[in-house]
Amino acid sequence: MKNFLYLLAFLCLASCNVLKSSKSSAPHTEYVKIETDSGTMIAKLYNQTPLTTKNFVKLVRKHFYDRLLFHRVEKQFMIQGGDPDSRNAKPGQPLGNGGLKYTIPSELDSSIFHQKGALGMARETDDVNPKKASSSCQFYIVEGRIFTDAEMDRIEEHFHIKIPESHREIYKTIGGAPFLDMNYTVFGQVISGLDVIDKIANAPKDRKDRPLHDIKMTITLLKKNEYRKYL
Repeated sequence: MKNFLYLLAFLCLASCNVLKSSKSSAPHTEYVKIETDSGTMIAKLYNQTPLTTKNFVKLVRKHFYDRLLFHRVEKQFMIQGGDPDSRNAKPGQPLGNGGLKYTIPSELDSSIFHQKGALGMARETDDVNPKKASSSCQFYIVEGRIFTDAEMDRIEEHFHIKIPESHREIYKTIGGAPFLDMNYTVFGQVISGLDVIDKIANAPKDRKDRPLHDIKMTITLLKKNEYRKYL
């Protein structure tokens, strides 16, 4: 009986250690603050896209994005930035082709979609990039618009994708860009400051969709639970 009790205590201790180890190994969710000339956004980064998220966090820690521009804005679609050539760019200078000397493998996940506020990685087109690899640094944030079921039916047929009912409800109420689903890696979501996206997307722009007045960004990582004060 005494040996049995020792064995039981050992098993309980081992079980507790396994649970503790499992809990501590859970990935930490990162949040970033995106400050712009038009206001501040807070975004949650996804653990489901580890390669993309890790790369983005690495660049943020290096202050790579500080004073870069949102160089492309399209009303009811998205705002795009992160081109290193945009730092100190001259007025009217073409932007959008800059980057670092690598790409990131695509991390398409059917549970993550292009609702309003989604952060996605820009990439080259399928004809030169059939594996849909992401840019090393350029990203976009979805403004989008409201879609009807009929419109989403046509999108499903044209792009050969399936839009889940739960996603449809958001596209019909909050909006987004469902035609991008499963084509571009989504790695985060704006949880505060959706109105800032609208301001930037509606900024006066030139024929190449560059804002007439520079919209600069600064991106910083938030400390644990610091994001709560912005909600």
